Amino acid sequence: MTTARTALLIADIGGYTAYMGSHRMSLAHAEVNTARMLRSMIKAARGFDLVEIEGDAAFLSHPVTDREVDGTVDGILRVATAMHRAFHSERKYVVDNLCPCGGCREARDLTLKFVAHIGDVATQHIGGRTKLVGIDVIVAHRLLKAAADIPEYVLITEDLYNTGPSAVPADAAEISSDLEGIGSTHAYVVDVRELGGPVPAAARATWRARLGSTFMAVGDGLPYMIGLRKPRRAR
Repeated sequence: MTTARTALLIADIGGYTAYMGSHRMSLAHAEVNTARMLRSMIKAARGFDLVEIEGDAAFLSHPVTDREVDGTVDGILRVATAMHRAFHSERKYVVDNLCPCGGCREARDLTLKFVAHIGDVATQHIGGRTKLVGIDVIVAHRLLKAAADIPEYVLITEDLYNTGPSAVPADAAEISSDLEGIGSTHAYVVDVRELGGPVPAAARATWRARLGSTFMAVGDGLPYMIGLRKPRRAR
């Protein structure tokens, strides 16, 4: 088991539990649509490795060398911005389809937040799978429950902030959370919607695109509807 300085980034889809409705068609389409959004987000996270899909969240990491430490905050904010835009692009694709079920229509209510941290992380190989373990992994995950006043944000831990405070916007709000078994933890909340400049206006979807999105949801959702596959669950 090896240990290395590692940047951790968790992208968490807000509203997922309510979104995964009880109706079979809605549940199937919600699963397909969520998977599509997660894939797009992960693809946009250049330089980061996917550790695991955790229900409604993507857990990613990037080993940090001594020469990279100073640029870690800036790099994470750029990646979070790219993932946020990818998420909203796919969300619009889903909402634009013609299916009337809740799994398609209610996707418009989904949001995206991030927790970003840096620490000493151990890599563990068990049963052909690679896992990241250590107190810093626990800290990052527990901060997903931290309360913030805005719906979409990047929560930057104090440890990460200290590697490059000048990269954090001046209007970032400081919050404290009392984490079980860890104690008081300070972090900074950055509005991800204000990073990277204005989001380009999305083009109006054509009827062909809307039909394609509809058939994708119907076709890919069929295995879930007939019980051949089981939807993921929120943590």
